Amino acid sequence: MTAKNTICLWYDGAALEAATFYAKTFPDSAVGAVHRAPGDYPAGKQGDVLTVEFTVMGIPCLGLNGGPGFPQTEAFSFQVATDDQAETDRLWDAIIGNGGQPSACGWCKDRWGLSWQITPRALTAAVTDSDPAAARRAFDAMMNMSKIDIATIEAARRG
Repeated sequence: MTAKNTICLWYDGAALEAATFYAKTFPDSAVGAVHRAPGDYPAGKQGDVLTVEFTVMGIPCLGLNGGPGFPQTEAFSFQVATDDQAETDRLWDAIIGNGGQPSACGWCKDRWGLSWQITPRALTAAVTDSDPAAARRAFDAMMNMSKIDIATIEAARRG
């Protein structure tokens, strides 16, 4: 690894599978080095995949197969800014369609428990509108959504 700061994500034996999915799903993502354990450890045996170096949309990550002791929580998520409904749908559907779970307001979890915010730029613009009433209408519309629907957000923003 050459990055000075890397996000370390804990997996229960599926770091390589997760990294491979992210590399196929998100632009500017790739799987790098795969390191095998030089000896037995609490969550695995010598020769098992211990860590995986990968990038997610240009962000350096390290997947650690540390076992079931520390599952992912919503306290950490990747927020992905999307440019249109097609991109929003593609990423959301890829995560949900690969064993993930929908949540509220553009959030979802992948099959490994990692949280993602699939956030259209139009949503961010709407809820930060300089007109407080427009921002509130867009915000209220978002609060009733799972996957974000840009047309509905824009209609709410306009009133």
